[in-house]
Amino acid sequence: MRKAALLYNPNSGGTGGKQSRRQAEVESVVTLLRHANVDAELVLTDSPGEAEEQARRAVQSGCDTVFACGGDGTIHTVIQMLASTSVALAILPLGTANALAHDLRLPMNLTDAAQAALRGEPRRVALGQIRYRDLHGNPGTRFFVVAAGAGVDAHLFYKLHTGIKQRMGMTAYYAKAWHLWFSYPMTRFRVEFAVTGSDERRRADVTELMAVRIQNFGGVLQELAPGASLDRDDVRVVFCRTASRLAYLLYVTRGLLRRNWKVPGIDLACSDRVSCQYLHDSSASGAPEAETKIYVETDGELVGTLPAEITVVPDALTLLAPRR
Repeated sequence: MRKAALLYNPNSGGTGGKQSRRQAEVESVVTLLRHANVDAELVLTDSPGEAEEQARRAVQSGCDTVFACGGDGTIHTVIQMLASTSVALAILPLGTANALAHDLRLPMNLTDAAQAALRGEPRRVALGQIRYRDLHGNPGTRFFVVAAGAGVDAHLFYKLHTGIKQRMGMTAYYAKAWHLWFSYPMTRFRVEFAVTGSDERRRADVTELMAVRIQNFGGVLQELAPGASLDRDDVRVVFCRTASRLAYLLYVTRGLLRRNWKVPGIDLACSDRVSCQYLHDSSASGAPEAETKIYVETDGELVGTLPAEITVVPDALTLLAPRR
């Protein structure tokens, strides 16, 4: 590591004193890197769009490393500019879940995470890529490193829009999410994919699909999709053919208890190409009505709606992480 940019949103992660303490921690990492003879610069951003632009500038200015100082949403923003370049991604975990950091076995302490990046082993991995329609109906494309989803989970992200946690508080936020989950109509859509190593196409009508790239999400729910791995050039597909909310709860409980239960109506497969389509159009114009739209999320960020296609781009990103 010779030249690094640290991208950090000082308005994230609380208010007042907590924000000041977090920024001081990030600034201390800049000092640490400079003492290690790294030309390090802290770049403050105030939106995902600006963070993406600053990541692009860091690549153009000759940085060999970009630190994402935040959670999985920040990482998602940064990888859009680092994908298919030689610039490495390093992580200072400051998010709520920090799923990728957990999967890479990174320390949650920022100083230790910076030291891990300095000593880290460059690891080249594949990225997921999803094509979709944005919220205005225009074609969009995003890379993802943790997971992409369509159906129930993305609908919750649509209803629980950005900033609601700060306004409502976490308790009210989870209560609202719980209510929305029970009121979601479990709208079905069609998925089609070929299992890795086979040319046979499979088709299913589902209420939820997740394409997962990581093995360990950390926290109480670690293995959401057993068999997923950053070392693979495919995604682990979790597809829910059931509309039973009990089946969903059983599947989550399976992960919480580290059990290998078979949950009726919920299946797993590996694939490097998955398409998701509406079962039928609900208007003469061919565009679904607002209440029947099925939403799409990537790495916990709402991006748009169906139709969508998920593929995998091999050898797309360099990660700095502890040796395995």
